[in-house]
Amino acid sequence: MSALFYLKNRGFYFSITAILFLGFVFLTQPFVLSAQTSVDAREAELRAELAKIEAEQAELQKSLNAQKGQTATIQRDVNILNDQIKKAELNIKKKKLEIEGLSKEIRLKDETVSELNAKVERSQSALAELVKKTNDQDNYSLPEILLGSENLSDFFVDLDSYTAVQKQLEILFEEIRQIKGETEKERTTLKEKQDAERDRQKAIEVSRATVAVKKGEKDSLLNVSKNTEAGYQQVLKEKQAKAATIRAALFQLRDSAGIQFGDAVKFAKEGEKNTGVRAAFILGILKQESNIGQNVGSCIITNLENGETKSSNSGNSFSNGIHPTRDLPGLKIILENLGKDPLTTKVSCPQSIGYGGAMGPSQFIPSTWLSYVARLQAVFGVYPNPWNPEHSITASGLFLKDLGAAAGGYSAEFEAAGRYYAGGNWKLYGQGYSTSVLNHATEMQRQIDFLDETDN
Repeated sequence: MSALFYLKNRGFYFSITAILFLGFVFLTQPFVLSAQTSVDAREAELRAELAKIEAEQAELQKSLNAQKGQTATIQRDVNILNDQIKKAELNIKKKKLEIEGLSKEIRLKDETVSELNAKVERSQSALAELVKKTNDQDNYSLPEILLGSENLSDFFVDLDSYTAVQKQLEILFEEIRQIKGETEKERTTLKEKQDAERDRQKAIEVSRATVAVKKGEKDSLLNVSKNTEAGYQQVLKEKQAKAATIRAALFQLRDSAGIQFGDAVKFAKEGEKNTGVRAAFILGILKQESNIGQNVGSCIITNLENGETKSSNSGNSFSNGIHPTRDLPGLKIILENLGKDPLTTKVSCPQSIGYGGAMGPSQFIPSTWLSYVARLQAVFGVYPNPWNPEHSITASGLFLKDLGAAAGGYSAEFEAAGRYYAGGNWKLYGQGYSTSVLNHATEMQRQIDFLDETDN
């Protein structure tokens, strides 16, 4: 049966128009989830439980503040530890409730994405057949269509119907594009919910570790001396001595002399104040870079034209020592401003891929460092030095903020660490780096918390 016969047959237009109408109605109907999306009784219970926990946390914080203001005694410190344990346990309970709510939202978002995908697939199948039939008609010339019409009025009715079909097709294609856009939006929201759930799981792990540590401290304190304060005073002296040792310990830095841990914490806390990036996370980055530096060593530039470098440890030469057009000119500018000799200044050696040439503890390549010069100069009032620990640590905080770390939580910090190391390829090359950084950050946080508690 020829396409020309279809063009003359009103049944063809009725079938196309009917399918298009049904498809249009189907696509433009409000989307209703199969799962109930309104706030149900359980959600109301969750909100009430969370509000109660937050009120208890606020009361505990008041108690902690009051206890810390008292003269140091065994009982005071036991009370503080009890409050800290309760606070950590409440945090675990709160995060579990939040996870329950997020899990429900994630299920709903999963269903939304699945139904939107199914909706697009069904629509595309129907449209594919209609497009094929429309294209079939386009293969016939105007004279053929005119000759196939019994009279002129039939021709104009056919022409109007055909034009209407094409117009409806355009509308339906636009509807599909809109549904695809909505699907991508739902996928993005789903990822955010999944990240939030993972963040809370990690927070529970941290709180559980805190409970274990605090319970151990409490038991030790109660066993020191149940009858005399003399034993307690000895405990205080030991804690203060330990804190002094931690502060004085050398914090190793890459391509720079080490500094006291107390100074590193001070600089990182200042960075946290200015950027919102957690001090322990900044120190985790520096610790990881120091470890990498110990493995790959440092290099000295031997050729200021092509960027060739030589390892100061092994003596090996690298033709890919520093990028000759992107970074070598920038390095010359930085060193000229600092009055340093480019032929004696240490930079990173290249690793298995790419170029070396990164500078100082934070391992900025020259082109990136130059993009932060103005912001750092506003902070310090002098031309910033990437080998200066304070300047370097502040630059790390600014860079990590720009990479999203100030949002806080495991997911944001994990991605920021990966991007710090591998840029846009962080999912491919930065996963191990991120894991190691966050492990270092956990240990740094323990040390910082211990120093803070000893000071109070």
